[in-house]
Order: sequence, then C-alpha cells, then structure tokens
Amino acid sequence: MDLSLTEDQELIAATARELLESKAVAAGARALGGDPAGYSAPLWKEMVELGWTGLAFPEEHGGVGGDFLDVCLLFEQLGYAQVPSPLLASVACCGMPVARFGTSAQKERWLNAISDGQIVTAAPLPWDRPGEGPVATRSDSGYVLDGTATFVPFAASAEHILLAARLDGEPHAFWVDAADVTLKPLGTIGHDRPCHAELDGLWVPGEAALGADAAAAISLFGAAATCAEMVGAAQHVLDMTVQYATEREQFGRAVGSFQAVQHHCANMAIDVLGSRFTAYEAIWLLSVNRDAEQQVAMAKAWVSEAYERVCALGHQVHGAIGFTQEHDLHLFSEHALAASLAFGDADLHLDQLATALDLP
Repeated sequence: MDLSLTEDQELIAATARELLESKAVAAGARALGGDPAGYSAPLWKEMVELGWTGLAFPEEHGGVGGDFLDVCLLFEQLGYAQVPSPLLASVACCGMPVARFGTSAQKERWLNAISDGQIVTAAPLPWDRPGEGPVATRSDSGYVLDGTATFVPFAASAEHILLAARLDGEPHAFWVDAADVTLKPLGTIGHDRPCHAELDGLWVPGEAALGADAAAAISLFGAAATCAEMVGAAQHVLDMTVQYATEREQFGRAVGSFQAVQHHCANMAIDVLGSRFTAYEAIWLLSVNRDAEQQVAMAKAWVSEAYERVCALGHQVHGAIGFTQEHDLHLFSEHALAASLAFGDADLHLDQLATALDLP
C-alpha cells in the first residue's frame, strides 16, 4: 500500500489549503459561533463551483470522477482551518452510501443533487443505545417511519435527510424530506449545529429505501471522513504549538529550547503521524471498495484519543494563553471532544475490534 499522494491529489490538497486559509477568518468556527446555519453560505457556493461536492462521484452523475480518498483530502484541510461545513455530512455520509449501494435511479437522483450543491445530511442509528432510534414498518408501496433520529448535523439547513431505521429489527437507510420532520436544535460543543429529528408516522415511498448496506455505510464513511478531519486539525495544533514554542521567550530564551517542551512537541508529532497513517489506510481501503470495517474501527479509536492528546499537550506548551477565548487553540480542543464522539468514541470501536477478533 502506497500512501504517498499523486500529483493531482497534492494539487487538490494545496488548492484547498490556500482557499480555506484565505477564508478562515470570515468562515471559521469563531466567526460562525452565533450563526444559526453554522456555515458560510458564500464559501459553500464556492466549494460547489470548484467541484468539491462532486469530487468523489462519477462524471455521469454530475461528479468529477475522483474517489473517496480524494475528497478526504478536503476534509483534512477543513479540519486544519477549522471551517465548519456540511461537506462531510453531504458527501461522505449521504453521497458515498448512495454511490456504493443505491440503484441506478437513486444514483441519478441523489448524486446529481449532491454534486449540484444541495445540502443533505445523515443520521446513523445510535451507537451507544442498541435497540433505540427510528423504526420502519412496511405500508402499501412504501414505509412508515416513527421515532427520533439523534444528533443530525446541519439538519436545519438540509433539504433531505438520509436516516437509518430498523426494519424487521435490521438497520436500513431511508431518504426523508427535512420539511416533513420535527427538528429540535441542540446546544452542543461541536460546530455542526445538530438537531434531533422526530418522526411521527411519516410515510415514504419504496424508492426512498436504500437497504441495510447503505445504513452501515453512513457510519463507516462518516467515521473515516471524521478521522481525516481530525488529522488536519491535529496537524494545525502541532504547527501552532511549535511556532509558539520558538517565539515565546521565558528566562531569557525561547521556551522551545527547554527539553520538556521539546518532548511535548515530539510526542505530538508522533501522534499526528500515527493518526495520518492509520486514518488513510482505512480511507484507502474504502476508496478501492475493500472490506475496511476493522481498519475504520482502529483508525477512529486511535485518532480520537491521539487528537485529544495533541490538544492537551498543546495547552501545556501554550500555558495560560491557550485557555483564553482570544486564542484559537480552544476551538480545536472543543472540536476534539465533539469529533472523538462522532460515529462512536474510542471505547466503542475498541469493543467492536475485540468482538471481531474474538478477544475476551
């Protein structure tokens, strides 16, 4: 497995970094703190025009013809710049399950819509409460959905929601119109403006169902994409910490000259590098359509904890300034807490690995 980037992929990453760095002040998590939408509409329009929303999809469905690894380079740069965006929810959690498991008609309908910039979002079944979440029952030529989909990102801005519900006890995925559900906004530490989506006897047609594989893919692609986002964010924390250590002086010398600070930075660098390798191994396996469940679980478990360690050590090096609202470091610490819980925390994925490997 060669994890080095191609020339085209390096161009994708560099172009995204340049754009997002120029927009971060206007569209970053700090600037959007009081915005009900939680993202920059002008920046979203620019992303669509650049083809980001269709990067992972085939050209016959309005896409650019790339793959999942290509679009994860964008998620990494979004994490680096701390720019909230519906891109991950729309492309990874909704688009990829349709691209892999949808019918020809569903691909034509949804991949074109996502590539054109429609904001859609997804709701996996609760990973920490087995047996809970929406339930589907068959009715005439369609299905009736009841229950509550929890922590649905950017739901208030979405036109459609791809949600997982249990049909005959097994998870299946269904498209619903966001206007047909009752949304309850949640105050969380994350920047993705989640809502609870309540369904009360909502009927959907048969063509809105995607099946069990698509339901599992929501979490699988979502977790892998979140790992890429966390890798980018952790890299930024490392970069800003090293820069601060070389500029901040104490006792007549730069704090970076002290061995303890150097050890902190070295440990951060090890965590960032390890996170990058394990995340992109899982992403690559998904991109080439190979079995990646265990690799995604390993990546999510490792990267979640490593990102939190990187932030903690970053605060140690920065000292008091890193805990102030004026400094950007606290934005990454908040993001680390939210991202580590998204699609299951480290404990959940370690338990899944232990079960898969038949460990006691």
